[in-house]
Amino acid sequence: LLAVNPRLVYVNISGNAVAMPWADKVPAILQAWFLGSEAGNAIADVLFGAVNPSGKLPYTWYRRLDDCGAHALKAFPGTWRDDYKTIDEEYKEGIYVGYRWAAKQKIRPPFAFGHGLSYTTFKLGKPVADRQQLTADEKISFTVNVTNTGTRAGAETVQLYISDKKASVDRPMKELKAFKKVFLQPGESCDVVLTIGRDALSFYDENKGEWTVEPGLFEALVGTASDKLAGKCTFEWK
Repeated sequence: LLAVNPRLVYVNISGNAVAMPWADKVPAILQAWFLGSEAGNAIADVLFGAVNPSGKLPYTWYRRLDDCGAHALKAFPGTWRDDYKTIDEEYKEGIYVGYRWAAKQKIRPPFAFGHGLSYTTFKLGKPVADRQQLTADEKISFTVNVTNTGTRAGAETVQLYISDKKASVDRPMKELKAFKKVFLQPGESCDVVLTIGRDALSFYDENKGEWTVEPGLFEALVGTASDKLAGKCTFEWK
């Protein structure tokens, strides 16, 4: 089809990721999910520009099965018991599921967790924290300016990830802790405020049997997808 007409849009209808070894050759890909009886109308509205798509992927879309933790660790589909009535599956990847696994293994998936394009473009400013330190009863807010730099009205989802710079336990390199979707007209700007507290910095301490935050430095990563986090600022938990 591409040989006949390179101006091709591939519409994929699925409930999960599929292999797309030819993705780089296709100018545009629309993920349509399972939309039900109004699928045709919804897809047509997006393809012909009546609606500006502004969705974000709720999971990491890997390039191949071995990039996924469960497959890389040979944990899926599991092991059948002798009676072949029950299959045992062990979650060997532990806390490293989805984008956490990709970050740890330094895998760059074709479409990362939180990825999503639209018919317009956005520019994010530098995030600014309202404090440099916080304690148990305090919260910290990050403000980032978002501008619609395109010619169409649309929405962008600003995402905040937190990285614990030094911990006594194994922790993911980054974890999504807040997000906010904003609708902007062409040329319009607004400030997005993302606020977190102690719970966003905590991990479950198996030895103590409780959620714990250790004193030290944390890094806030702000962007539009788990692999597009250009905005950064550091703060301290005391």
